Amino acid sequence: MKFLMTTIAGLMCSASLAGACEITLRSSDTHPDGYPTVEGVKAMATEVKEKTDGRICIEVFPSSQLGEEKDTIEQTQFGVIDMVRASFGSFNDIVPVTQLMSLPYLFRSVDHMHAVMDGPIGEEIGAGFEENDLIALAYYDGGSRSFYNSQKPITSIEDLAGMKFRVMQNDVFVDMMSALGANATPMPYGEVYSSIQTGVIDGAENNFPSYDSSGHAEVAKYFTLDEHLMVPELVAMSKASWDKLTPEDQQIIREAARNSAQVQRELWAEQEKASQEKVEAAGAEIITEIDKTPFIEAMAPVYEKYVTTPDAQDLVKRIQDTQ
Repeated sequence: MKFLMTTIAGLMCSASLAGACEITLRSSDTHPDGYPTVEGVKAMATEVKEKTDGRICIEVFPSSQLGEEKDTIEQTQFGVIDMVRASFGSFNDIVPVTQLMSLPYLFRSVDHMHAVMDGPIGEEIGAGFEENDLIALAYYDGGSRSFYNSQKPITSIEDLAGMKFRVMQNDVFVDMMSALGANATPMPYGEVYSSIQTGVIDGAENNFPSYDSSGHAEVAKYFTLDEHLMVPELVAMSKASWDKLTPEDQQIIREAARNSAQVQRELWAEQEKASQEKVEAAGAEIITEIDKTPFIEAMAPVYEKYVTTPDAQDLVKRIQDTQ
């Protein structure tokens, strides 16, 4: 009975708080509750509620409750949804400059990516979203993708020669594998485990949490930490919803979003570390001693093919020059 009364009191308190909200913003995420991106937006919601004395509330809808990424981005553009967290890859058709973020080895490290996205270049890229009825609030960490395989440790570009790797259905990734001397095999993610197990492919590429949760570490125990792809994630707000706020409230939301990026990045780093420790304990071999320079130099034809305009070439150079 005591538990029941406590629960009822908690629900009444929650209802009371919810009732105090003058503005409720709905935010969408495809990831499940507890995932770093979801918890990041929740941290933002907490800060916004505190700094507005409960006037503005952000309600987070995880697990694709409001739709898949591309659908919810469109709904956010139209103001049907107030906020969305999505990968840069899902914005490629809307804000073309985001396509450059999928170039292999564009970022030297996670710290380099953060320095780029948190600086003037991130502000410049964000302006492109506003032209498409979205306000870029904060850049989250989507992790880095590396190669793993069932055959041997990969320590040099020569080790990749002739190997077959599953990649996403994307021309850039197919061309990346070709430039590295390997063979790209696009296939659905769900088929990767059995395809490695039966020798249809030698391996695939992804981040530590996916390598762990998918069970791929069981059939492909050699993980080479080359970090060839780091694609930022974005928390964006509908311009229609944004324009209804006072400048003071806009500043509160923007500041809370940027603070939430630090929370999300820390949570993601913890999740990566936990997944790495788990796969290592199960027998996976993590190869960290690798000279990335030949891998990066091999991307010259890929960049030549996809970075074709002077503006794009200038942006890539400025990203690479960022310290």
